[in-house]
Amino acid sequence: MSVTPDPSAAASVRPACAEDVPALTAVAAATFVLACPPSMSPERVQAFVSEVLSAERFTAYLADPARHVLLAERSGTALGYAMLVSGEPGDDDVRGAIRHRPTVELSKIYVLPEAHGSGAAALLMSRCLDWARSAGAAGVWLGVNQQNERAQRFYAKNGFVRVGTKRFLVGGVHEDDYVMERPLTPLP
Repeated sequence: MSVTPDPSAAASVRPACAEDVPALTAVAAATFVLACPPSMSPERVQAFVSEVLSAERFTAYLADPARHVLLAERSGTALGYAMLVSGEPGDDDVRGAIRHRPTVELSKIYVLPEAHGSGAAALLMSRCLDWARSAGAAGVWLGVNQQNERAQRFYAKNGFVRVGTKRFLVGGVHEDDYVMERPLTPLP
C-alpha cells in the first residue's frame, strides 16, 4: 500500500539509515533519468541504476565513513535524497578545476518530480551544505550533465559556479559534465 504524503506538511531532512535503503533505491531509480540527456537510451539509464543505485550499493554507501546520505521526506514518505563524499577527488580533471580545499563532493541530489517546487530540494541542499561545513570543508563541488540546464540553474541559485569539465561514465559510455563548485563560509 502506497502512502500519499500530506501536501500541507513541511518536508524534513535527516541522515539516512539501513532501513531507508528501499526508499533510497526507489527514489534513485525514479529520478536518475531526470539528470540524463534526452538522447540517452533507457538501457544505459537502467545499466547505471543497476550498477550504481542498487540496494547493495546503497547499503555500502551507508556503511562508508567518507559518505553521508540524507533523506528528504514528508509525512514519512521519501521525496528525495542526497549523497556527499568527503576527501580529495579521484578524477584528475576535477582535482585541477576545484579551488577550495578541503572539499566535499555533492555526489547526488535528487527530488521526485512531484516534489519539485515544494521547497524539499532547497532544504536538502541546505542540509548538505551544513553537513559539509560541519565536516570542515572549505568548498563543495559537483558534476552536472552539460545538457541538464534545470539542474545547473538550481545549483547556480545555490551559489555554485562552473569551474571546469569532466567525463561521467553511464552505461559504458562517457557523458560530458560541468564541474561546479561553491565556497563555504566557516561556522561561527
